[in-house]
Amino acid sequence: MEAELVNRVANSGLITLDLEEYYHPGERIVYDLKDNLFMGLILKEKDFRAFLKEHDWSQYTGKNVAITCTEDAIIPTWAYMLLTLQLQPYANTIVFGSLADLEEKLYFDAIAQINPEDYRDVRVVVKGCSKVPVPTAAYVELTRVLRPVVQSLLFGEPCSTVPLYKRPKV
Repeated sequence: MEAELVNRVANSGLITLDLEEYYHPGERIVYDLKDNLFMGLILKEKDFRAFLKEHDWSQYTGKNVAITCTEDAIIPTWAYMLLTLQLQPYANTIVFGSLADLEEKLYFDAIAQINPEDYRDVRVVVKGCSKVPVPTAAYVELTRVLRPVVQSLLFGEPCSTVPLYKRPKV
């Protein structure tokens, strides 16, 4: 007589949370203010304001934009604010910083939509492998959100996990 195979993973009560499912598929671009600098050194307010009026901002529709300046120039804060005002009606998301900063913001926004109560008193495995890059900051944020409610938190795959947290018995 053959022994019946038991899927212990399926019977474990573990819930797998895959951050890859929270990846925003929209295009990511960098708007570099270096292109608006006079002689690569300074931002002239009058010229910049004229550019803002003339530029076709609709090309940023639905895109995720990181605003930065890669030149070693002093850019007044109001320039970033004016640029944001022009982009906001069109872009999906706007951040100051790099593409990495943008990716973190997109994940943070997605994690903010998670209802922690859906994970109350549950054993959660945060999937470790994904086909898209998931910033470490997203894992940190997810841990911060879930820790107060989960019974336990693990990392990896249900068949091979790294235990992270287990609520103390009271």
